[in-house]
Parts: sequence; structure tokens; C-alpha cells
Amino acid sequence: VLLCLTATLNVNTEENSRLCDVPLQEQWKYDAFAAVKDAEGNIYGRGTQDMKCVTIQYIEAIRRLKAAGKRFPRTIHLTFVPDEEVGGHKGMESFINHPEFKKLNVGFALDEGLANPTEAFTVFYGERNPWWITIRCPGSPGHGSRFVENTAAEKLVSNCLPASEGLSCFTLGDVTTVNMTMVHGGVAYNVIPAEMDVSFDLRIPPTVDLQEFEEQIKAWCAEAGEGITYEFAQKFMQQNTTSTEDNNPWWKAFSSTCKALNMTLEKEIFPAATDSRFIRAVGLPAIGFSPMNRTPILLHDHNEFLNEEVFLRGITVYERLLPVLTAVPAQSGEE
Repeated sequence: VLLCLTATLNVNTEENSRLCDVPLQEQWKYDAFAAVKDAEGNIYGRGTQDMKCVTIQYIEAIRRLKAAGKRFPRTIHLTFVPDEEVGGHKGMESFINHPEFKKLNVGFALDEGLANPTEAFTVFYGERNPWWITIRCPGSPGHGSRFVENTAAEKLVSNCLPASEGLSCFTLGDVTTVNMTMVHGGVAYNVIPAEMDVSFDLRIPPTVDLQEFEEQIKAWCAEAGEGITYEFAQKFMQQNTTSTEDNNPWWKAFSSTCKALNMTLEKEIFPAATDSRFIRAVGLPAIGFSPMNRTPILLHDHNEFLNEEVFLRGITVYERLLPVLTAVPAQSGEE
């Protein structure tokens, strides 16, 4: 049986270059790709938090364990996939549905998490569902100098989904966020377009009824005007979460090891999307975890950095976690 460690290894493919953010060098203290370490031990560089850190920590922890001659009841398999940033559909999602993955007989998976600015470490047991939706608003065309009723732009403004609201008692992963990300339409300054498109990035927590939510979207479109349609570029429908109950053997192994290392854990729903969602979708337990505390969340941000001390301790954390996780007895459903 398998313990799967997975992380995103960004590859400069044409699709990634087109869709992923590129550092604006003038916004950085140092060259974004130079890995400069300052006097405080902070290592600045693109990917220091997402996801070069965990990638290297996995490899180094296993190197140490192998050098010490350690052997385990379960096989440890590492996966480094290139396209999580653009949806994961050609990477982990395809792999999960491939016969070769099924032959591996996976029991449990560790995937990436997020930094935590406090002394605690954040652990993610589920994710919000990403829905990427484009709404098409047809309307009456005409000359830009005239009063034209029932225009596409009028419907577009009416159709903009309500802005998300955050409450102090919730984490980001507990609420639904709706952000308008793209608007397309028009051919000239003085021509009222016959159609305009507006795109949204929606992130929906596992507590929301997805069928009811789509019915709400239909209702909003109907209220905004006649002829409005929508289509999804991404619509993830699985809402599986991983148990964090004390009697769950995987969680018990994970949390007890962290406790022995004097680590405080904060359990959350991951606010964005990682490859864990594909693993959970086939009924496998998965924990999202990056051993980065005392670190501001700066993934994809300017001046992304990770402190040397935090990074090195993370290797030790995995070095302690892996033997305990690989010692978990075979569970129901495992061969």
C-alpha cells in the first residue's frame, strides 16, 4: 500500500506561462529567481512558499531516512505534477483515473498547504470547489450616441453576482467568494455591442448545496434579463473531506507526531484548490500541509520568501512524520 506525497512543480509550459502570474521584477527587493538570502535568513524567490519548499523537503527527508537505512511497511511514492496551477486536469486528475494509479493501491496522501503567520501550523482537510463561469449577456445593439434600451452592458451590470462577504468568526475556506475576473465585448467606441461576456471565479465550501447554488445562479440570470446564458470552464462537484476525528488512524498518526514535536495545529478548509481534491474525490484521505509557521502568506505574491530556519525545520518534520504514517496498519478497503 502507498503513502503518496504530492506537490506542484511549476514547469514553463506555454499554458502555464499564459495563465500563471509572472513576477514584476521592479516590485521585488531582489531578483525573483535568484534565491537571495538576507541577513535574517529569509530566502527570497519565486516559489519559495509555493512549491519549491515542500518539494525539496520531501526529497531531503526521504534521503535522510534512506541514508539511515530505514525501511517501512508501506511504499512511499512522490508525485511532482506540472499543471495544478491551471486546474490539474491534465496532471493529477488524469493520473487518478488511470489504471496505473489504481495499481498503486494508495492508502493516504499528503499534499501542499499554506504558510501560517503565527506559531501554529495550518492543516487542510478539505477544499472549496472552484467554479469558473462565463455569463453571456445578449442585448440590443446600436450607435453609441443614442439611448438604447435592453443593452448587453445593462444586463451585465444587473447580472454581476453579489460580492462575497467575510465574517471575523470564519476562515476564508468557510465562506463562498465570488470575484469578477474578466469582461469581454464590443468592437468600437461608438457601437453598442450585441453581446458581452462576464467571467467569475467562485470558490464554494463543502457545506454549500451545489445544486441549490446553481439554481440561484440561474435565478440571478433570469432576473437580469432575457436570453442570458452561462457556461462553466471549470465546475468541480466533489465535496469529500478527510476525517480529523481522534479515532481516525491517519489523523491520529499525523496529529500525534506533530504534538510530539510541540506543533500547534489549526484545522481549516483550503480556500483555493490543490490536487488533493482529485485524491479525495475517489474516496482517499488526503491532508494539505506545508510546515511553514511564523511566515506571512505570500504565494504568487511579490517578495515571496521563506526563512531558512523554518525551511530546515520542515525537513525534520517530514522526517518524523513519514515513519509514523507508513506504520499505519492496512485499513478497510486496502489490499
